[in-house]
Amino acid sequence: MARRKQSANSQTGRLRIVAGIWRSRLLDIADVEGLRPTSERIRETLFNWLSPQLHGARCLDLFAGTGALGLEALSRGAGSAVFVERSGVAARQLEKNIAALGATAATVRQQDASDYLSGRPEARFDVVFLDPPFAADLLEETCKLLATRELLADGALVYLEQDRSSPEPELPDGWQIIKNKTAGMVRYMLAQVEKDN
Repeated sequence: MARRKQSANSQTGRLRIVAGIWRSRLLDIADVEGLRPTSERIRETLFNWLSPQLHGARCLDLFAGTGALGLEALSRGAGSAVFVERSGVAARQLEKNIAALGATAATVRQQDASDYLSGRPEARFDVVFLDPPFAADLLEETCKLLATRELLADGALVYLEQDRSSPEPELPDGWQIIKNKTAGMVRYMLAQVEKDN
């Protein structure tokens, strides 16, 4: 749920699904200051990376905000997605958008991401999206929680998005960055968790 300035080419207050069964569907964005979806350009690249492993995957969209990443994953064949969002306004809009799409494999949890990870999540996840507010500097802490709580399936993929000027986060043992790009002021990366032998 990166909170950054609106890009010049995105439509204010609307989220467009890029591809899949809901391709080009426009969804409303909650009126929460600074709330913006991950750009279409970045989503297109990310889901090209994820394509081989996405079908049927159990996804977790932490700091969900608009839900752009989890909804895009469901549109492209993910098996399920859990959306965790602290803001009640954003969570309610996300629930409306999920209902409008008929996305029966989506679940919204209105709570803080660290509280969710410290509880008893529904499953071990194959794909996790981490796009916290850039100013909060939460990536390292969140990755450590994911690792210590054993919430990731063998070989899970974790998407990380941050301000380009921030140092890359220190990842838990057994995690490896396999993709790393920048677009404008955003650095986005894909990490893979090693499989147990």
